[in-house]
Amino acid sequence: MSFLHDSRLRMTKTETVVFVSGNFFTLHPGHVRVLKFAAESGDLLVVGVTAIQPSKDIPPPEERAEALRELGIVDRVIILHDGLESCLRELKPKVVIKGKEFETLSNIEEPIVNEYGGRLIFASGESTYSATELLIQDNAASKPTQLNIPYDFLNRHGITKAQLTQRILSFSDLTVVVVGDLIIDEYINCEPLGMSQEEPSIVISPQSEERFIGGAGIVAAHAAGLGANVHFLSAIGDDAMGARVSKWLPEYKVNAFLITDSSRPTTLKQRFRAQDKTMLRVSHVRQHEISLKHQGEILSHFESLCADIDLLIFSDFNYGLLPQPLIDKMTALAKMRNTMIVADSQSSSQVGDISRYRDTQLLTPTEFEARLSLRDQNSGLAKVGQNLLLATESKNVFIKLGAAGVLAVSSNLTPNELGTDRLPAFNPSPKDVSGAGDSMLTGASLALAAGASTWEAAFIGSIAAGIQTGRLGNIPITRNELTDSLAL
Repeated sequence: MSFLHDSRLRMTKTETVVFVSGNFFTLHPGHVRVLKFAAESGDLLVVGVTAIQPSKDIPPPEERAEALRELGIVDRVIILHDGLESCLRELKPKVVIKGKEFETLSNIEEPIVNEYGGRLIFASGESTYSATELLIQDNAASKPTQLNIPYDFLNRHGITKAQLTQRILSFSDLTVVVVGDLIIDEYINCEPLGMSQEEPSIVISPQSEERFIGGAGIVAAHAAGLGANVHFLSAIGDDAMGARVSKWLPEYKVNAFLITDSSRPTTLKQRFRAQDKTMLRVSHVRQHEISLKHQGEILSHFESLCADIDLLIFSDFNYGLLPQPLIDKMTALAKMRNTMIVADSQSSSQVGDISRYRDTQLLTPTEFEARLSLRDQNSGLAKVGQNLLLATESKNVFIKLGAAGVLAVSSNLTPNELGTDRLPAFNPSPKDVSGAGDSMLTGASLALAAGASTWEAAFIGSIAAGIQTGRLGNIPITRNELTDSLAL
């Protein structure tokens, strides 16, 4: 293999390539510290993994390489099938880094680096402990989330687990369009260093970054993971983040139609976390409406799909992708073809109004969003749900209550049915609650489109939310995860 002709290793003459190599039989915090130091020493960090496997108990080099990629620190990983010397002479990294313990030993890298004018640096990074490796291993090795299943709810509504499983399996028969604001969620894992001596503020040291698809993008990815055929309509900026996410979506089996809007950088939300807690959130977002031209492009593409879809999901973060005229036109097209419509409109501070989505099968606001829409801070919660149904002429509303679960309010009732019921939060020990609403929206919407009742849909949506809150970051939920959780 020619390293320089590998498209993944193309670089400009001005980029500083840093190289680290090793066996990496067992990743440990010392490796993380060295790699973090190396990543901060240049523009592109390349890691070489030896191809040797001394025993069957040692992971093969491909698995060791994948573990390094998952750290979120390394840009490229090479398996050294042709040996370290061959790789160095072809790659010619400007900087080669080895642990401090090698400084007094003979190093085969030194004469090779000297040949082309590179530098060999001995450093072991900062001595603070990083939880990055443990965090990633925890996500990667997670078992089906142990959920608290409220069987009394199932009994109350005459629902069996077999019914729910059949609904979930039928998701693969659905074609879904998701429209809404695309977001990249970045988790910056930090080490707390203590209090500043100059002012009463906490000092942290960023250790690593992980990026996930968020916003309406994760709704689309959840739907695809649950088995549906998914089309996603959104916008990205003319930037590196936009280019990156446009490559991620096909990997999640999402058919993406993304307009490029140079006036709107791809939305980035950062969460600075330390010791499993989010300390600070920073949003990089533009909220002006997309142009009439871009609205027309989205509408035209939606119209080309309209004849063959079962479900339209509006996942609106009120960042300007869905002006009211575009919503009205898409809704009218969907209704002409009897396509089910559901919507979520997230409000930031006082911005947002779920009631602008009318005559839908499902709305999924938080209590704050429902009250904001109705300008009602005094009525009981059940009354708020009923009033929202009347105001929007919708069939169901699931009011998200955070740790208290969800209140389902329905107008799709038989004479003997309750109009309102509450489900508790299914996950008693959430790791990250930020993606719960998106997973609830996706699971419940697909269930309704598959013929589920209001209560079946609320239950399936709650399972999806429970699974999502059991891990850090937005990772698409799979159909097997839903059915496995029901089987536990």
